[in-house]
Amino acid sequence: MRNLIEFLTKYNHWFVFVLLEVISLVLLFQYNSYQGSVWFSSANMVAGKIYEWNSAIDSYFSLSKANEQLTQRNVYLEHQIKALTDSLENSRNDSLIMHKPLIASLSGYRLIPAKVVENSLNKRDNFITLNKGSEDGVRKDMGVVCGVGVVGIVYLVSAHYSVVIPILNSQSNISVSIKNRNYFGYLKWNGGSSKLASVVDVPRHAHFRLYDKIVTSGYSSVFPPGILVGRILHVFNSQDGLSYRLQIELSTDFGSLRDVCIIDDAIMQERMEILHAAQDSIKPREEY
Repeated sequence: MRNLIEFLTKYNHWFVFVLLEVISLVLLFQYNSYQGSVWFSSANMVAGKIYEWNSAIDSYFSLSKANEQLTQRNVYLEHQIKALTDSLENSRNDSLIMHKPLIASLSGYRLIPAKVVENSLNKRDNFITLNKGSEDGVRKDMGVVCGVGVVGIVYLVSAHYSVVIPILNSQSNISVSIKNRNYFGYLKWNGGSSKLASVVDVPRHAHFRLYDKIVTSGYSSVFPPGILVGRILHVFNSQDGLSYRLQIELSTDFGSLRDVCIIDDAIMQERMEILHAAQDSIKPREEY
């Protein structure tokens, strides 16, 4: 305390000088408008610069938090993009979204939508179970299609479920033709890849090209004509050398099959009954 008093006593004239300067400046800027405006502008400029520096410092030290928020936002957006991409991919692969040629082939037929509840691919005789049965109007021997082609034929029916013999079954035997060439054969599958099947009994005089499309022939009461089955990949001779065997790539992806349509065959049955009646009525005349 003594040292402080000695210090103030020694330099008291400097303290008085500083005090008088402060008082004089206050009086100068307070009672003179020009000097007051200069002081106000300068003070604002200095204060603004100080605030700017302070904001820059705060922004710098808050960069880590901003980066964390940006990272969280990016993760959220990536999840959103992934969900939208998956949704778009599912929509593209949805087996119930039918292509225009298939829609044209099935125009005039009643379709019963169904979902696949069980499916197998790795057996010689595969089966597909659907969630629609007799109470939904499903009957045995109805044709089943998806958005891009043929699936199979209904084999067994209960009240709420039905079992389908798909193309991927050794017992499957569907009449098909080469599109726009009017040559016919039978679709067979003898195991192996779920993407490949064979068309047998194609006549030797048939003219066609690789990648020609294979469609249903319409020579049955199961499928109308023109439903896509696949396309030709390779051509082989039959074992007896009297016909061709075509290896085809199936249009239906059985591995991702989820939604199908069952074709109400009432119209086709009526057409086949008339055809059989006509054939029966001609036979007696031929015998006569």
